[in-house]
Amino acid sequence: MPHNDDVLLRAEDLACWFDVSPPWLERTLSRQPEQTLKAVDGVSLSVPRGTTLSIVGESGCGKSTLAKLLVGLVAPTHGTLRYGRNRKGGVLHPQMIFQDPYASLNPRWRVGNIVAEPITTLGLRATPAETRRRVDELLELVGLSASDAGRFPHEFSGGQRQRISIARALATEAEFLVCDEPTSALDVSVQAQILNLMGDLQKEFGLTYVFISHNLSVVRHVSDSVAVMYLGRIVEQAPADQLFDSPQHPYTRMLLDTIPDLDDPRRDREPMGGEVPNPILPPSGCTFHPRCPMAREQCKVEAPAVVGVGGRQLRCHAVAWDAVRAA
Repeated sequence: MPHNDDVLLRAEDLACWFDVSPPWLERTLSRQPEQTLKAVDGVSLSVPRGTTLSIVGESGCGKSTLAKLLVGLVAPTHGTLRYGRNRKGGVLHPQMIFQDPYASLNPRWRVGNIVAEPITTLGLRATPAETRRRVDELLELVGLSASDAGRFPHEFSGGQRQRISIARALATEAEFLVCDEPTSALDVSVQAQILNLMGDLQKEFGLTYVFISHNLSVVRHVSDSVAVMYLGRIVEQAPADQLFDSPQHPYTRMLLDTIPDLDDPRRDREPMGGEVPNPILPPSGCTFHPRCPMAREQCKVEAPAVVGVGGRQLRCHAVAWDAVRAA
């Protein structure tokens, strides 16, 4: 575990639950119990400075809710979330790059005003002229032109809009960015350009990323470590190379089997079994047991605890059994 000074984010037992019950009168007349959606349920992780932690999983597993928790857009139901200090010793202000570049920018504002807003709000420049110069610098930094400041978002392509979103995030002088599937709405060739830009910015400014994605090929390219989520919980977390080369959790193996292999396109693959259960009424015990080929009776009644195996963290009874036998 990195020294505290080198950890920009530490979450412990973080949870975010939503009350999704029908209205009180309807619930009373039909005698329905209250219903709770545990979008994030007991997540613990840490992100060292200057690294990229990717969070992956199927749709509905809680990735985007976790992203919003990390930047303060939603409040945790319980658990703790601690941020480190920035390089100047001040308070760390995490920023977010959203998934949809067409919805995350105000269509009524010119690009210069969009990028300048956080600078003005936080008082990072003393005069309007200094703010304008900073906006020009940021636009050029992300591969646009200073003259683009006078244009509206609808005049740009999706990839260019995402560059504007990155410039806006960097306008706060942020060192920690949460990226919620920032390339999923873009063409493949544009995805590569944005990923390369983010990599260059990370090297130049020592940025730290939490990268949310369902595209495992992208995740392998950008990550230092990977956390795999299933129904609100992290079921496996490991260094990226270790996780992709030797996945341990059955769910991680199923996810990785979906990645095309150009060298062996006809390889035998275990199909992804079943569907994601209803998150409002999750299965008992290990929530993955209805889809797991390794499930046993214990998995149906007892939720697995987090265990450390070979430098990774896992929630899996089967892996724990194998570790005991190996010992």
